Amino acid sequence: MRIRDILRRKGDAVATVPPDTTVRDLLAVLAEHNIGAAVVSDDGAAIAGIASERDVVRHLHARGPGLLGAPVAEIMTARVRTCGPDDRVEDVRRTMTEHRFRHLPVVVDDRLAGIVSIGDVVKSSIDALESEREHLVGYIRQSP
Repeated sequence: MRIRDILRRKGDAVATVPPDTTVRDLLAVLAEHNIGAAVVSDDGAAIAGIASERDVVRHLHARGPGLLGAPVAEIMTARVRTCGPDDRVEDVRRTMTEHRFRHLPVVVDDRLAGIVSIGDVVKSSIDALESEREHLVGYIRQSP
């Protein structure tokens, strides 16, 4: 299975915020869309960074409530790993697990084309395993 298969099911919409968005407004976007991270982008296509709930919690602990008025650019992860629609889900799952991040922007021609979460990746893996199990059970039932 490929990343494009996940995007085909879930869609390619990505919540983005400009770098000067306040952390408070980032939290509103995350809550509104019920998501754990937003891509930081001036134009919705070029990736400046990614800001997650985890980033907020870590910086809030260090800086206190004054952080809420700070720009997202101060807390975002600027070195963002990405994947492409032709990448294998198994490879993406391995990368996300090894590097301990839960959101991976999908890029085509250096432009944001979607995002996958660890939940999306795990769900697609479970779906593939269930499908394989159904085929095996069907094969066993048909055997003499």
